[in-house]
Amino acid sequence: MGGVIVTNPPKADAEDVEALAGFGVATVSEAMGRTGLLGPSIRPVQQGVRVAGTAVTVLGWPGDNLMIHAAVEQCGAGDILVVTTTSPCTDGLFGELFATALQQRGVRGVVLSTGIRDTQELRDMGFAAWSRAVSSQGTVKATGGSVNVPIAIDGQVVRPGDVIVADDDGVVVVPREKARETAERSEAREAKEAATRAAFLEGQLGLDRYGLRDTLKRLGVEYRTYEEYTGAGS
Repeated sequence: MGGVIVTNPPKADAEDVEALAGFGVATVSEAMGRTGLLGPSIRPVQQGVRVAGTAVTVLGWPGDNLMIHAAVEQCGAGDILVVTTTSPCTDGLFGELFATALQQRGVRGVVLSTGIRDTQELRDMGFAAWSRAVSSQGTVKATGGSVNVPIAIDGQVVRPGDVIVADDDGVVVVPREKARETAERSEAREAKEAATRAAFLEGQLGLDRYGLRDTLKRLGVEYRTYEEYTGAGS
């Protein structure tokens, strides 16, 4: 199997990446019209960590981490490595040694549709990671693949240079051309949520703030007393 290693792909502006780093995955996805999320099976190996960076993508072979080695050379400060394989794989393609090499280059984390191992070591060294599985199963280095090409994880396309935002809730990808717009919309959404939070703290109900009583009525949802509902006392 051949492949290609693309060097110096375009990336989202660092200023826009940093702006997106201030928002959670849910906020960013909502700001893009509830799009961009990788599947819910991509989970963090740590808690309480949020990162944002530009994607360096890897398309490899199941059970083979050769192309991750090739991708390390293409990674730099502010990047996030995003790895998938040509068919489903839960083997431990990534571990502490890869993280050491990437951390030295200023990489902010890794996202894999495969398995990961050395999770305790990754937490100890503060290297953020999200994966579909945790597995000690080893790999080989024998099959060609590609680096910095568009890949798909759970139907979501990730291109090199797109923005990856990841936290306890999962992972979202922001197309590099939409990074600034998404950051602005995320900021507006957080301001709106802050106002709603303040209203809830004062006792207002979501039914009233969002005008949902009319929605319930339109859908035919009725209020009945317990006696009316059960027929008690009749």
